[in-house]
Amino acid sequence: MSDDQPTVPIRCPECGTETRLPLDTVGDALERHNESRHDGEQVATVDPAIREQVAELAAADLGLTDGSN
Repeated sequence: MSDDQPTVPIRCPECGTETRLPLDTVGDALERHNESRHDGEQVATVDPAIREQVAELAAADLGLTDGSN
């Protein structure tokens, strides 16, 4: 893993844990955690503020926003 790899904050309120994971491992790590600890329920997630920012950036990159909200 490169030191330049961006990390993403992950929270699991039920376990009381917070961590930062490399961007390219987040999906698999969340799936493994939720499967093994929470019977597949989506308890551990990406920090909601980060998730919203990423969604907005992706929408802008895809041309889905035109500024006429």
